[in-house]
Amino acid sequence: MKLNSIVVVTLHSPREKIWGELLDLNAAGVTLRGLDLNAFDVWLSQVGSEDQIGLATVFYPLYRVERVALDEPVGNIPSLAATFYRKTGLTVLEYLNNSSA
Repeated sequence: MKLNSIVVVTLHSPREKIWGELLDLNAAGVTLRGLDLNAFDVWLSQVGSEDQIGLATVFYPLYRVERVALDEPVGNIPSLAATFYRKTGLTVLEYLNNSSA
């Protein structure tokens, strides 16, 4: 995985899926700027509004990380980043670099 890639991290204990920008990956764990995958649709609907929720920068220790997957399309299903681009006209990284997200 390259830094600044858009990824989905699957965690266990408790089970969670986190979507966002990969900021660091090392022997201690993974640092992401993102949000729980369950909140993605709500966040996307609020982007650009006064009520938008922000993205958090969070470190997850490696013992909780089950897997790290690139946010890629699967067959005809677009990636979450592509869904974001289609709605906003910005890439996720452009949005993150131009806002306090």
